Amino acid sequence: MNKLWPNRDGHEPASGRDVHPAALGQGNSPPPPHDDYGPDEHTRLLPNRLDSTPYLSPDDPAVSPYNLWTVRLVRVVTVILTCLTFLWWVLLLVSVFVTPPGLHVRGSPFFSFSYASIAFFMLVTELLFFSVPSKSVRVLSIIAAMLLLVDTVVILAVAQTRHEELWVGAASVIWATLIAIWAVAADRTVQWGKSEEEERLTGRQETRRTLLEWSQVLLSSLSLAIIALVVLLMTCTLTLRALDSRLAPPGERYWVDEDKYQIHLYCSGNETNAVGEKVTTVLFEGGDDPVERGLWQFAENAVKNGSISRYCFADRPGMAWSDTAPSPLSASMASDALGETLSRAGEEGPWVLASAGIGSLYSRVFSSRHGQEVRGILMIDPLHEDLLSRVGAPGRGFRLWLQGVISPLGFYRILGALIKGRGSEDRVWGRSSYQSGAAIFAKLQESLVADSLTKRDVVSSRTIQYRTTPLVLISSGVQLRKDSEWEDKQRDLSHLTDNLEDWDIVKKAPHQIWETFEGRELMERRLKKLTRR
Repeated sequence: MNKLWPNRDGHEPASGRDVHPAALGQGNSPPPPHDDYGPDEHTRLLPNRLDSTPYLSPDDPAVSPYNLWTVRLVRVVTVILTCLTFLWWVLLLVSVFVTPPGLHVRGSPFFSFSYASIAFFMLVTELLFFSVPSKSVRVLSIIAAMLLLVDTVVILAVAQTRHEELWVGAASVIWATLIAIWAVAADRTVQWGKSEEEERLTGRQETRRTLLEWSQVLLSSLSLAIIALVVLLMTCTLTLRALDSRLAPPGERYWVDEDKYQIHLYCSGNETNAVGEKVTTVLFEGGDDPVERGLWQFAENAVKNGSISRYCFADRPGMAWSDTAPSPLSASMASDALGETLSRAGEEGPWVLASAGIGSLYSRVFSSRHGQEVRGILMIDPLHEDLLSRVGAPGRGFRLWLQGVISPLGFYRILGALIKGRGSEDRVWGRSSYQSGAAIFAKLQESLVADSLTKRDVVSSRTIQYRTTPLVLISSGVQLRKDSEWEDKQRDLSHLTDNLEDWDIVKKAPHQIWETFEGRELMERRLKKLTRR
C-alpha cells in the first residue's frame, strides 16, 4: 500500500493530488527528502483551509495591537507623560493664585498654563482612543506640533516675550511641542501594531471599522481639531505680542523687588521754576485703566496750560509697560514697588498725589508711608475701603480667572487688529489694553486680596496718615445718583485728613471725571492750587 507524505503544515493531504509522485512509484519506498524538490504547479499557494488551523475573525478580541510589547511600552510611556504633565498643570494653576519660588513670569501666566493644558489634553485624547489610530488624528497632531514649534521660536527669539515668559513659559511651550510630536509617533506605532496583528491573526489588514470605532475616530479627530484651532489662535495672539514689543515705552523701566520684575515710570516737565526752586511734582495713579488712557493726555494739557509744572506716573504691575508681579499682590506691596521705582529713578518729590477710583487706595498707602514728601492729595471719585467687597467678590474673581484662561486665544484682539485696524497703542495702553492676559491677571490679583490684605493695608494707612495734609475730593454726580452708598463713603473720605480744602461734585460727569470739560477744568484748578502752596 502506498504511504502518503504529509503536507508542509504537518497534516495529511486531503486528496490524491497531494500525494508525492515518488510515493506512487514503489511500494513502501520512502520519498526523497523534502528539500530535494521545489514548488511546482501542484504546490498549494494558500493554507489548507479544511485541515489546517483557521485564521481568527477580525472581530475576535484576541486581534489587538496590545499583543505587541512595543505598543504596550508606548502606552505605559504615554501614561507616565500624562501624570507628569498633570503635575506641571496643577503647579501652574496654583501659581496664578500663589506664586511658588522660581515660577514667576513677568507677563501673563495664562500663556504657560494654556500650553500645559494643551499638552495634557492631547495626552488624555491619545489614551482615550489609543487602540483606534486614524490618519486624521496624526495630520491634526502634526499641524499642532508645527504651530507649537512656531510659538517656541517666537518666545525664544523675541527679546520681550523671552523677558516676560522666562523659563516657565519656554519650558511649557517646548514640552507641548514634544508632546504633540509624541502623539504622532504613538498613533503611528499603534497603527503599525494593529496592521501586524491583523495580518498575523486574520490573514489581512482590516479596512472596515465598527460603528463604535467610527465614533471613536470622530471624537478623537474633533478633539484634535479643537486643540489645533486653539494653538492657531494662540500663535496669532503671540504674534501680536511680538509686534507690540516694538512699541517703546515713553519712560524708563526699573527693576524692583530684588530684580524680580520691572515697573515703568514716566516723568515730564521742568524740575525747577524760574528762580531755580524745585517744583512740586504731581504723581498720578490711575484707576481701572492705565494712566496713559485719559489721565496722561489731561496731564500733558495741564502742563501746557501752566496749571502744573511737572508730573510723573508709574504703571502698576501688569498694566501697560510694567511687568506682572508675583502673587499675592496687595496695595502695600504695589506701593513699595512704586517707592522703590521712584528711588531708583532719583525722584524725591515733593509730591501732590492725584489718583482716581481704585487707584486712590494705592495713593493713600503711599501717602501714609511718605508723608513728609506729600504736599497734597487730590482724589478723583475714589473707591472707599468698605466697598472693596465688591472688588473682591468671588463671582468677579472667577470671571476674571475665566477671562484669563481664554485670553491667550485673543478673540477680540485678533478681530480688532484684522477688522477694526487697532494697533499696538490700543493693545498696550489704549481701549483694548484690558483684554491682555497681563492686565486681566493684574485685576485678578487685585480681586483676590481686595477684601483681606489690601483692606487691611488701607485701614492701617488711615491711622498713620498725616492729618495736616491738604485734601481735595472731586466726586462724580452720576455715580452719586446711581449709588446711595457711594455718596456716604465719599463723605467719609472727605475726613481722611483734618485739612479738607474742597469737596466738589461734578453733576454730569461719569466715574472718569476727566472725560467731561467741566471735570478737566475743575481738576486743573485744584491741582494748580495744591502745587503752588
